[in-house]
Amino acid sequence: MKCETPLSVTQNGAQVNASGSTAVDVGLLLLRGVVGLTMAAHGYQKFFAGGRIAGTGRWFDSLGMRPGRLHALAAATTEVGAGLLLTLGLLTSLAGAAFVALMLVAGYTVHRPNGFFSVRSGWEYNLVLATVGAAVGTTGAGRYSIDHLVGLTGVFSGPPGLLIAAGGGLAAGAAQLLLFYRPSLVKNNV
Repeated sequence: MKCETPLSVTQNGAQVNASGSTAVDVGLLLLRGVVGLTMAAHGYQKFFAGGRIAGTGRWFDSLGMRPGRLHALAAATTEVGAGLLLTLGLLTSLAGAAFVALMLVAGYTVHRPNGFFSVRSGWEYNLVLATVGAAVGTTGAGRYSIDHLVGLTGVFSGPPGLLIAAGGGLAAGAAQLLLFYRPSLVKNNV
């Protein structure tokens, strides 16, 4: 049963209000805002809280991501940038690719040994964030986005968005692990 009011109609199966937006557009805006700002805040704290970049770099070195300082700067910058891009709905599939790459590296280097569940510091949350990046890269950012304003929604969503977000993110994360992850150096105290 569909509930329609004078201010809304059903168009191609979606409830559309008088302004032309759908509940999906509002849902995407909410999802992008919460997840994007959370990722940006995570990067921000690497710059300005706790041990800052120097401490994060030492931690990355201890994980086997060498050189640690370079990866701390790259991670923090990518988290802030990708989070803000997702929040704004700008170059959304590229932001999605960054989410996938970041979470693949974090899940593999930090959380993999702990199993799946986040209560044990597993990779559950990494999977959720990577999936959000791939999903929003695929659907597009929705009507309330810069992508929509400048006409990029149809260009970089759907199959191209999935390819960019999921495929590009997996390739970038895998390349970073192959090029820089050296846990054997940590075990040998090198």
